[in-house]
Amino acid sequence: MIMEKGISSVEVLPSKSSQVTAVKVVVKETEAKQTQRGKRVGFVLVHAGAGYHSESKAKEYKHVCKRACQKAIEKLQAGALATDAVTAALIELEDSPFTNAGLGSNLNLLGEIECDASIMDGKSLNFGAVGALSGFSLAAFKRNKRKLELAEKVETDLIQLKKRRQSNEKENDSGTLDTVGAVVVDQEGNVAAAVSSGGLALKHPGRVGQAALYGCGCWAENTGAHTPYSTAVSTSGCGEHLVRTILARECSCALQTEDAHQALLETMQNKFIGSPFLANEDGVLGGVIVLRSCRCSAEPESSQEKPTLLVEFLWSHTTESMCVGYMSAQDGKAKTHISRLPPGAVAGQSVAIEGGVCRLESPESS
Repeated sequence: MIMEKGISSVEVLPSKSSQVTAVKVVVKETEAKQTQRGKRVGFVLVHAGAGYHSESKAKEYKHVCKRACQKAIEKLQAGALATDAVTAALIELEDSPFTNAGLGSNLNLLGEIECDASIMDGKSLNFGAVGALSGFSLAAFKRNKRKLELAEKVETDLIQLKKRRQSNEKENDSGTLDTVGAVVVDQEGNVAAAVSSGGLALKHPGRVGQAALYGCGCWAENTGAHTPYSTAVSTSGCGEHLVRTILARECSCALQTEDAHQALLETMQNKFIGSPFLANEDGVLGGVIVLRSCRCSAEPESSQEKPTLLVEFLWSHTTESMCVGYMSAQDGKAKTHISRLPPGAVAGQSVAIEGGVCRLESPESS
């Protein structure tokens, strides 16, 4: 595997709206080769949400992203499909009390949990979703490999934890928008994307956000006659903003142009912050992780024909921060990062974008 990843200085760009500051983080290419025989290739990028991630909980956010990456890679190394790997990542993200999904979901006005989630397979283009899903109980936790002693107290502790967190967020006016998601490419070049959310804190019962809606929460599409690149996208943030802009689908379409970094930046500026459908909003809050891949030949100077999968991965957000993790099937461990807007940038009016490139070489036979 060749990893080409690096982040350099921040550059402020002019935008069409005087209220928008676009923060461009340029990606440099630095090579670091790793060769491991007998292992399959693949790549996963996950996020624990776009919103606000306090420094005091940074370790926990990064840890859950790392575990999610590891679960997905274990699946890929065992020969599983991209959809199986992205599901494994989502389960791990949902099982954390620090994310707004599954176990850690926000409570609605009735003090209940209602979850939205969706998954899309880039090969078949099949899409599946659930909205305002409720009925979680201790029995469900026990069936899902929970220690019995933990299961006996988790429901009470969870509700108390979520109520304290939401009370603090309301008092501090710094509520998190921490929907989780993942994007994956497997050895065959197939992509998949998924997203899961507990929705807005103290939402009205029955409210459905972007995580359950086609083209809004996630998108995955393999290369085809009209799509030179395979793309996978997962979104996070204010569901109403993401739904009205169909952001996942918009990002996927934009990534078919040559410069993925510039295409994503322009999409976040023009199709999200500058969207006419959100013209009356004071701030447009959201984030995305995107992955695009294509088959490419080996390095020109190489005499051997090795199938190579070129993976470009990016994350972008208009919120104060976004926590991500990423890993290839040939990495020893996952890398995690909390991306933050620079000092002076205004959340909802500024865009941060970072990412890298990963070149995956199929392992040599033993």
